[in-house]
Amino acid sequence: MRIQKIVTLLTALICFAPTSHAALDIDAFLKLADGDSIYPSAAQIELLSAHVPDAKIQPAPSINDRVFWERIAASKSGKTLLETAISDFETKPEIPISDAIYRRAQKEGNRGIYKPRYYDTMERLGHFILAECIENKGRFLPQIETYGQSILDMKSWLHPNHDKGCETLDGKSVSIDLGARLFGTHLALAEWLLGDRLPDTLRAEIRKQLRWRITDSYFRTCRGEDEENHWIRSTSNWNSVCTSGSVFVILASSDDQYERLAALGCALNSMPAYMSGFGKDGYCSEGVGYWGYGFGHYLYFAQILHDYSEGEIDLFTFNDADKLQQVARFPERFHIQNGVFPAFSDANITNPTNFGNFGKAVTAKYYGSPWPYDSIQEHMHEQLVQWTALNDYNSDSIPDFQAHSFFDDRGIVISRGQQAVPLSIAFKAGDNDENHNHSDVGTYSIILGETLVAGDIGKPVYQAGAFSPRNKARSSWGHPVPRINGTLQSNGAEHFGKIMYTDFSDARDLVEMDIKAAYAVPALETLIRTMDNEKSSRGAITIKDTFTASEPISFGTTIMTYAEIEFVSVDTILLNIEDQKVQVLIQSDGGTVTFKDEAVPVRLGSGKTAYRIGIDFTQPLQLGSISMQFIPMNPTNEK
Repeated sequence: MRIQKIVTLLTALICFAPTSHAALDIDAFLKLADGDSIYPSAAQIELLSAHVPDAKIQPAPSINDRVFWERIAASKSGKTLLETAISDFETKPEIPISDAIYRRAQKEGNRGIYKPRYYDTMERLGHFILAECIENKGRFLPQIETYGQSILDMKSWLHPNHDKGCETLDGKSVSIDLGARLFGTHLALAEWLLGDRLPDTLRAEIRKQLRWRITDSYFRTCRGEDEENHWIRSTSNWNSVCTSGSVFVILASSDDQYERLAALGCALNSMPAYMSGFGKDGYCSEGVGYWGYGFGHYLYFAQILHDYSEGEIDLFTFNDADKLQQVARFPERFHIQNGVFPAFSDANITNPTNFGNFGKAVTAKYYGSPWPYDSIQEHMHEQLVQWTALNDYNSDSIPDFQAHSFFDDRGIVISRGQQAVPLSIAFKAGDNDENHNHSDVGTYSIILGETLVAGDIGKPVYQAGAFSPRNKARSSWGHPVPRINGTLQSNGAEHFGKIMYTDFSDARDLVEMDIKAAYAVPALETLIRTMDNEKSSRGAITIKDTFTASEPISFGTTIMTYAEIEFVSVDTILLNIEDQKVQVLIQSDGGTVTFKDEAVPVRLGSGKTAYRIGIDFTQPLQLGSISMQFIPMNPTNEK
């Protein structure tokens, strides 16, 4: 009898013990796909079903969990957010905008007349929702209803310049872009967090429009029924941003378990394309700003799936843990000095670190990145992730930047000076088919302290024609690279640079790069660009171009700068910028050169006027070289 009781007790314990599963094998999952289909196979659905719950995702505790929200109310970021929401309390939503403004923005590519209205409205709605959860007094509810209804009343959730022919505005198509997924995310979060605090009619309309604008559109493209959401196979930030938003909406709003599994399967099938956009060395060709935006949303998605699956779906390692580690540490290795990053591709020189730092906060938690931050996140969904683990997203470590960084897969070198006011350079090979690419093989950025002395001038303002290869700020005309026989660099992956030799030391860094393939000039036989960073004394950085050709060709190189330019002599140029003076010594072999400076006739993201200094041989040559040595003139620079 006693033995029978023990057996019965053991049986009961086994039956009611919590079950656990091994983590999802991502490689095995991907191998079960139907060819290159994004929509998951039946085998993939079955495999996923063992790793996620039957319920919808719950991204954060609802307003009814007062223990959680009282803790947030007492936090620094919670108090700051509440103050911000109170300051905007009387502000009316700025949408919908009129059809006329929408059409004008679409035609002109004029983001200034619509984008602030869209995003300011979304940002304030997010603040009102979180403030109501924090305060729990009901005073923000009328504004939340007003803002929510204004979003639902919009004919199109797309950025106008993403709405080809205004087809979505005119009701001819429905698709998801960077803005639409954010509208959907905010409304899905409002419905979950506030629940029955919102009117039933508003909640029903939210669910209806999420189905129409997000869920159905996403699945149509994933099933191959249309190509509206082209980003599902993209290697750019669009994939991670739009995928994370679309799939979150489905996981949070769909009552159908199979549909939630299918959405999750679609996302996993599309992520290899996104990750292939990074080099094996972790290099992000879109720049550090788009790394924060694109990879930050990948990390957001990774975190919510980790929580949803109780750790069984791990996108922090996905199917290549080593590469994810490299990608996560990209900003640390790409940073030049003093908060300055290279402005390659569509980037700016500096990257703000006190706002919207979600990507860096998560890499500090999961990858050991030395980025200690405590700030308000840019978007509500990111803020909620950080609040659910309030003490996890800070690092006590301090960045320890090495004397150089070398991204050997894509061919990018960061050579950091060792002076009191360091003279440093970022030097890039790459190819002319990268994401947000400029025709810029061989470009560089020379930084003295916090100042761009010469080099890549960064992105043009996004407007009509901004993404044209003929845009002078996007073509190689607006980059510090050669022009040969009047020909600029060509576009495509076959037009690339290759680093042939490196020699790194504390005193000097030397890099040799072959950039011939960047030019479709039949007579050009060789074109080698070298970078020499002498780190002793005040420092000196030399860029030298050496070429040979089968017949005489015209050849010139370029200095791009924001500085005031002074032509001192036939071989000396003085660059005056802010409180810095840098002398540029020009040496040519094979012939004499002339200088010509002209303003860049394009609005730039920096808001400043940049100048192009052409340095050209006066006669065609079969071989020759031009070197430019940049030397700081401030004697206090010596360490």
